[in-house]
Amino acid sequence: MHIPEDLRYTKSHEWVREIKGGVYEIGLTDFAQKELGDIVFVNLPQAGDALVAGTSFADVESVKAVSEIYSPLDGEVTEVNQTPLDAPELINQTPYETWLVKARGSLSADTLLSAAEYTKLIG
Repeated sequence: MHIPEDLRYTKSHEWVREIKGGVYEIGLTDFAQKELGDIVFVNLPQAGDALVAGTSFADVESVKAVSEIYSPLDGEVTEVNQTPLDAPELINQTPYETWLVKARGSLSADTLLSAAEYTKLIG
């Protein structure tokens, strides 16, 4: 399973990439997409929506279930990736290239995991 070293991870299987000071991309991990199975629908927030760390801000529907996506930060959605809305299977195919939202805010570093810590979490 691929777990990029340059990302941070949540215990609820989201990844976070800082793209510039205080702006982050958020997506689902390879582990999450494999557990979900084929993703068929994505429900994302709108630009300007508030995010609260640890609370749901979106959901994905797979052939198995509907699963919530949790925010790793307190802040605001600055951009929504339209691509997975039209082609949700891209989350399965390229989970670390298919970001869901960009957000401006502050991370709670003590709740995020390094690649090594995330690898240990998922065993």
